[in-house]
Amino acid sequence: MAKSSSFKVLEHCKVSPPPNSAPPTTLPLTFLDIPWLFFSPSQPLFFYEYHHSTSHFLSSILPNLKHSLSLALKHFLPFLGNLVLYSYDCNYKPKIVYSAGDSVSFSVAESSGDFRNFTSNHARDVHEFYPLVPELATSCVATGKEGFIPLLAVRVTIFPHMGICIGFSFHHVAADGRTFNNFIMEWASLSANSCFLINSFPSFDRSVIKDPYGLEEIFLKELWKRKSSREMVIGTETHVDLSNMVRATFVVSSLDMERIKKRIISKCKEKGQPLPIHLSPYVLACSFIWVCLVKVQNQIDQLENYYSEEDPNYFGFIAGGLTRLDYPVSATYFGNCVGFGRSTAIRGELKGEDGIIVAANVIGNKIKKLDKEILCGAERWILDWEVLFGSEVHIMVSGSPKLNLYETDFGWGRPKKIEDISIDRKSHFTS
Repeated sequence: MAKSSSFKVLEHCKVSPPPNSAPPTTLPLTFLDIPWLFFSPSQPLFFYEYHHSTSHFLSSILPNLKHSLSLALKHFLPFLGNLVLYSYDCNYKPKIVYSAGDSVSFSVAESSGDFRNFTSNHARDVHEFYPLVPELATSCVATGKEGFIPLLAVRVTIFPHMGICIGFSFHHVAADGRTFNNFIMEWASLSANSCFLINSFPSFDRSVIKDPYGLEEIFLKELWKRKSSREMVIGTETHVDLSNMVRATFVVSSLDMERIKKRIISKCKEKGQPLPIHLSPYVLACSFIWVCLVKVQNQIDQLENYYSEEDPNYFGFIAGGLTRLDYPVSATYFGNCVGFGRSTAIRGELKGEDGIIVAANVIGNKIKKLDKEILCGAERWILDWEVLFGSEVHIMVSGSPKLNLYETDFGWGRPKKIEDISIDRKSHFTS
């Protein structure tokens, strides 16, 4: 058990782009953005080794961090702006608005905690991480005509002579992981090398997103229905009991995945079954983790008594849309361009001897289905999410191994560790 640590906020300020460098910008939400209104903010933490004092950090590192963030935000304007929602009038669509003077909340803190504990893989109390997460102010949209919700906040925490943590809170409705990755890579390049990544400048052209199935109207109706009945409050944290929760990291190596693959192939040949149609490293790792978690749950008497062997278990994941849509979308498009996948298997089958084959089949089949038509069944995305998150026996994957977040170098080298704090609120794991 790590020693209790003190935490002190040293500074709180606002960061804006250079004066007169950014025009007012308004971006309507597309049908790919709207479903993310139902989710709490993402909260990634980036840990870097840094063997200097707090005073050295404040005088030598912090000014450059602020300046480079200001320059990066000049190009990624929506992160500076606000999500604008209308409380009662469903004729007005949600939008993101940046106006002159808008800024990002930026705080600096110092922690006496053990940096090595934060960056280790063993189980750690989730409470230890929350001081590192910046507060992202929210605005109640139930009263008044308009509600304004900021989209990004940043907190930098120094662990003297040990490391630095750069923490974010951002609303997924503004940007998917790819867009956020482009932004943080831009900031890091400016911090480390004082240069822009020209190929990462964002595109704000919403017209590239086509809606042949009328999904925007379907999702907006769902939004207004939930808002009118107050079943959903935009921008607030979902209440979860964290009292007995820990976070841990489990590393599945390429050698491990090769062994899992060989076992699946061997089992299928032994039983004369066809091989799963998609055995990528992602499918192998997800299948293995899903089955392991189901079997762990089986060891808990309360769960064993409560759940039937015939109960459905759900596995949810996010599928990239850039390569799956049947029209081109730039890799620098600012916004969401992802779909939703949900695989279902019977609990008893996942627990059984061939559970790993069952998991690989349903996950792989869903991925292949999304490859052919990512918007197939999209009209049920919000309802499917409700079913998945309403179930006690579900898993949701957060993040993607295709994002090169561990290449994010602010001038101090690669991250020692990246943690996603927002997974505490649901049965998530990050890939």
